Amino acid sequence: MAFEGKDAAELRAKFLEVLDRVGKISVAADELGIGHALGRSWAREAGFKAVRGRRRHPRRGEYEQLRAKGVPQGRAAEQVGVNQRTARDWDRGVKKSTNARTYPGGLRVDYAAGTATMGGMTSPAPGLAALEKQLHPRFLTLAEREQVRDLHAAGQSLRAIGRTLGRPASTVLREIRANSGRDGYQPYAAHRAAAARRPRPKEHKLLAAGPLREFVADGLRRRWSPEQICHALRKEHPGDQSMRVSVETIYQALYLQARGGLKREVQAAIRTGRARRRPRRDPGQRTERFSDPMIMISDRPAEAEDRAVPGHWEGDLIIGEGGRSAIATLVERSTRYTMLVHLPGGHDAESVRDALAGTIAALPAHLRGSLTWDQGSEMARHRQFTIATGMPVYFCDPLSPSHRGTTENTNGLLRQYFPKGTDLTAHGPEDLEHVAQELNGRPRKTLGWDTPAERLRDLLTT
Repeated sequence: MAFEGKDAAELRAKFLEVLDRVGKISVAADELGIGHALGRSWAREAGFKAVRGRRRHPRRGEYEQLRAKGVPQGRAAEQVGVNQRTARDWDRGVKKSTNARTYPGGLRVDYAAGTATMGGMTSPAPGLAALEKQLHPRFLTLAEREQVRDLHAAGQSLRAIGRTLGRPASTVLREIRANSGRDGYQPYAAHRAAAARRPRPKEHKLLAAGPLREFVADGLRRRWSPEQICHALRKEHPGDQSMRVSVETIYQALYLQARGGLKREVQAAIRTGRARRRPRRDPGQRTERFSDPMIMISDRPAEAEDRAVPGHWEGDLIIGEGGRSAIATLVERSTRYTMLVHLPGGHDAESVRDALAGTIAALPAHLRGSLTWDQGSEMARHRQFTIATGMPVYFCDPLSPSHRGTTENTNGLLRQYFPKGTDLTAHGPEDLEHVAQELNGRPRKTLGWDTPAERLRDLLTT
């Protein structure tokens, strides 16, 4: 197609106007029905330089004209043939590229790398974990969204759908309105959209210079903890909501700085000295401590709990200097009778198993009821110990010394003989036997001033 004279000048002017609006030569040429080569020639003569990678939907101009005329977002998106989320992004000024989205405030979410960048600081972006995260029951699940799609397609009313889900009809209405596009309500797209809206990303409060940032920085220089800083802000600025920051926000700012190379400064500010956060798992998601499943103390027989029946023991290790030596202690719960087990070969799982099994084997069968221990690695061979002695092992909950109160009290008494920080290999089997006899010969108030040796003797002779 050839253009001459006034027509060519008018078309060229129109082309440059469209090019300035859409920013891409091919899109402007297609909109006016001219060849790409001619469009490139006109653009080159006008001094236009193409921006590599800058793309614009061919019908976005039409969409913007409809919106300028007051056409609702959903109807305008339907007329130009785009998804409603795309239309929403256009209205909000969101720029999309391969596997990434850039928001007007400067936030850039990279889905391929799984990161979100704001003001030079990078943090993890929501991904598959956000979609599968167990939320509060007030949030709709994917299964419920599938029910909404099926029931809505079947012509069920909002109230009927709500009754089926056990939710208000208004919840169903908001869900359908917020997550319906050109193709209607799609549960998987709705679930992704809901997960994307959940974080509501915004600029980090401590990125901007100002009195809040200075207060936090000053507190860290004075070696205050984030919690102390948080409460000091409330006390010194009681009516100023701009001087508020949460403990978690301070920690996030510190650890994100560490990723940027400020490891030494962060270690100085955080008392633990860690420049990386230690992930915490839900107790129900923790991996098993040992390869052989543990039997927890909650399953221990009631007779062991109330000390009514003898033969139930508690055990522990007394550790020597530098963790290089140890002595195993066994205390019978009803009589408080104590046995000390020599560990000349170390206190690894195999050595503890063999030494305990040898000691327990000397007891009569009716005094081998059970053994309660903490979750120390020295009991990793607990199943083999049980097979060898017929004595089940029950494990305490983590960080619960009260579950073995008898052993804890006994270990305190034994520290009179074996002080902390000493080498326990200096004590042979005879020394341990002497200490045990002396301890078992002490009158105990809890036994009516009988001795543990007397109580055990009564058990063996009756």
